[in-house]
Amino acid sequence: MNKTIRNASVFCLLLVLALLVRATWVQAYQAQALADDDHNRRKIIAQYAQPLGDIIVAGSPVTGSKKTEGSDLAYKRVYKDGDLYAAVTGYSSQAFGTTQLEGIYSGILDGTDNKTKDPLDLLTNKQASPGDVLTTIDPAVQKAGYKALGNKKGAAVAIDPKTGRILGMVSTPSYDPSKIASINDGKAWKELTTDKDKPMVNRAIRQPVAPGSTFKLVVAAAALEDGLYKDVNTPTKSPLPYMLPTTRTPLTNENKSAPCENATIRVGLQYSCNNVFAKMADDLGKEKLKAMAEKFGFNDQKQDVPIRAYASVYPEKADRPQVALTGVGQFDVTATPLQMSMVSAAIANGGVMKTPHLVEKVLDGDGDTVEQEKTGEKRIVSEGTAEQLRSAMQTVVNEGTGSSAKIDGAEVGGKTGTAQRGVNNKDTPYAWFTSYAKGSDGKEVAVAVFIEDSGAARAEVSGNGLAAPVAQKMMKAYLK
Repeated sequence: MNKTIRNASVFCLLLVLALLVRATWVQAYQAQALADDDHNRRKIIAQYAQPLGDIIVAGSPVTGSKKTEGSDLAYKRVYKDGDLYAAVTGYSSQAFGTTQLEGIYSGILDGTDNKTKDPLDLLTNKQASPGDVLTTIDPAVQKAGYKALGNKKGAAVAIDPKTGRILGMVSTPSYDPSKIASINDGKAWKELTTDKDKPMVNRAIRQPVAPGSTFKLVVAAAALEDGLYKDVNTPTKSPLPYMLPTTRTPLTNENKSAPCENATIRVGLQYSCNNVFAKMADDLGKEKLKAMAEKFGFNDQKQDVPIRAYASVYPEKADRPQVALTGVGQFDVTATPLQMSMVSAAIANGGVMKTPHLVEKVLDGDGDTVEQEKTGEKRIVSEGTAEQLRSAMQTVVNEGTGSSAKIDGAEVGGKTGTAQRGVNNKDTPYAWFTSYAKGSDGKEVAVAVFIEDSGAARAEVSGNGLAAPVAQKMMKAYLK
C-alpha cells in the first residue's frame, strides 16, 4: 500500500470514529434534551396523541379534547366557558404552545410526566394515561366577577383568608382559548395578539400598576407596628395643606371639605386623606415602609400561585418627596390585584397571610393524588394591628368612601383607591378597591378589584363607583 492510500485510509477511519462519537453523544447524552425540545415534532405529536386530562373547577371539567381530522395531531384542546376561565387555564395550542395551568401541568395533562407513570412505564418510557388538575376556583365567585366587570377593562382576585385558596381570578377583556387551539388558527392568533385591548394579558397577576390609596393600608400597618401611633383613633400630626418635604408642592385631597387636618388613621382611611398618609410615610421613612411592603409580598420576584405573578413593587430608590408620594400609592409603587387581595386577606385573618394558591391537588390517570398543595403561612402584623385595621376598614364601608361594598348581614371592610396615570396625570385614572367580608356562618373572603378603563368620563372614575360594586358581588356570591 502506497503512502497516499494509507493516509487517505487513516483519514477516513478518523471520520468514521468522529461520526460514531458524535452519534453516541447525541443518543446517550443529548437524547432527552432533543426529545424535550419544543421544535421536536414528535413531542407535539405525543402531546396530542390522546385526549388530554382536564382542568377541574368544583368537580366539573372546564376543558376537553376533540378528535381532529387530516392531521398527525390526533386531538386538540377545547374549552367550556373559555372566556370565563381563560385567566385560570391559559391555553394549550397545537401551533402556539401552552400557558398558565395548561403549561405548568402539560406533562400531567398529556401523560408524559413521570409522576403519572407506573414503574413499567418508566422503564419503557411509555406515555401514561393523562391526569387532571383540580383548582380552588369557586364558579359562583368567578361568574360574579366576570359578569360584574362586563365590558370594563380590568381584573379581580378573590382569596379565602383562612386557607389561601384563590376563589376567583378574572381578567377582562378575555378570550376563548378554543379559538387558538388548532394548528390552523393563525388568523385568530394574529387578531388576539394585535388587539389594542390586549385580551391575552392576565391583568389579575401580570399587569402591576399604581395601587393608589389602597396602599394606605400598608402604610397604616407600618405606622401601627412601629408605634408611630398608638391606634387608629389617635390624632396624627398631619398639616393641611401638606407640602411635600423639601418642596413647595402642596399635596391635595380629593374631598376638599373632608376633616383631614391632623385626622386619625380611621378618619384618614374613611375620607382617603392624602396629607395624612404622605406625612406618615415621610415620618416612617423609606426603609420601614419598604420592609412592611415586602412582608405583605411586594418585591417578591417568585410569587407563584403556581402561575408566576409579576412582582408588585415598592421602589428601592426614592428621595423624601418621592417617599411621601409612595404613602398614597403613587411614585413608583405598583401592585397587582393578587397582591392587594393578599393585603386584605392577611388583615382579615388576624395578621397572618396564608400562601395564595390556585391548585388544590393534581391527579394521575387512575385518580390518585400525585401533588397536594401544602399551604404555608407567615405573620405579617400583630393580631392587635390587624384588628385595628379591620375596624377602620369597616368605617370606610359603613361611613366612608366604600359604601358600594355593603352586604346585608355581613361584616365588610375595604379601602378605595384612584391612581394617577400617564405623564402629568393626563390619562384616565385607575380605580381600585380592596376588601374583605365575613359571614355570620364564619365564611370569609378577601377581594381586590382593579379597573383600568371603564369608558366612564374622568370625573366619574372612583374606586367606590367602579371597583367596589364588582368586589361586593364576588364577596356576596361566596358568602351566599
